[in-house]
Amino acid sequence: MPWFVWLLTAAALGAAEFFTLTLVFGLLAGAALVAAVVAGFGIGIFGQLVALGAAAAAGLLIVRPVALRHMAEQPLTREGSDALIGKRAEVMQEVTATRGLIKLSGEEWSARALDESLVIPVGALVDVMEIDGAKAVVYPRELLP
Repeated sequence: MPWFVWLLTAAALGAAEFFTLTLVFGLLAGAALVAAVVAGFGIGIFGQLVALGAAAAAGLLIVRPVALRHMAEQPLTREGSDALIGKRAEVMQEVTATRGLIKLSGEEWSARALDESLVIPVGALVDVMEIDGAKAVVYPRELLP
C-alpha cells in the first residue's frame, strides 16, 4: 500500500501549499501524486523515488519559473475606471484646474485639467490622463507631442 502513503503525502503538501501560496508545496504534491501512480503500477520504492525526484525537479525548475513570470505580468485588459485612461473625450463645460465636465465613452464625467494653468474651452478634444476618484484628469489633444 505505498501508493496510499504517497496520496497522504500529496494531501499534506497540498494543504501546506494552500496556506503558504509559494507554488513549491503544490508542485511537490503533484510529484507525490506521480509517485503514487508509479506505486500503483507495482514499481518498487527505487522507481517511486526516481519518479518523485524527476517530477519534483521538472516542476520546480521548469513549471514554477514560468508560473511566477505569468503571475507577475499585468493583465492585458484594463477594467473599471482604469479602462478609461488614454481615451478621447469632448469638453462639455469649460475645464479648469478645479472643475469642468466632459463626455467620455457616452457618459458625462466631472473633470479637471492636468496642467493647472490651462483652461480648456467647450468643444475641445482631450485625452484622459488619469482618473482621480470620480474625476477625470484631462489634457488637450492639440497640445500633446
